[in-house]
Amino acid sequence: MSTSTTPPHPHLPFFVYGTLRPGEVNHDLFLRGRTLREEPARLTGAVLYDGPGYPYAVEEPGGTVTGDLVTARPEAYGRLLAELDRLEEYTPGDPRSLYERVVREVTVGEGTARAWVYVAAPAVAARLRAGGTPVEGGDWLARR
Repeated sequence: MSTSTTPPHPHLPFFVYGTLRPGEVNHDLFLRGRTLREEPARLTGAVLYDGPGYPYAVEEPGGTVTGDLVTARPEAYGRLLAELDRLEEYTPGDPRSLYERVVREVTVGEGTARAWVYVAAPAVAARLRAGGTPVEGGDWLARR
């Protein structure tokens, strides 16, 4: 898996797996009207953990997280990227960040795509591995 946080292309899509998915509260607040495409997708090599009202994807071999690949409208991309970084409490190099934004391959239909994914930051991931609650089946929407 790549660990780069610098995109090989300036407008990578986003893999979303929690409150940014269609039908969830942050989808309407951040994504409605700002996307070109939203497609079902899967991230392998990660396990989904329950959080305080939102999930965390923790990179672990053998897991799969269900979500959506979201392609932003070019004119909305820069502002949306900054807004999502704030929502996810991600600041590059800040050890207090809840998430890290990383480039990963996700499965879309019969193919793959490179996408930004917000995964649990190292300290958060360690706490979740030690005592967190995995989301059965890796699908935030199916947890209810």
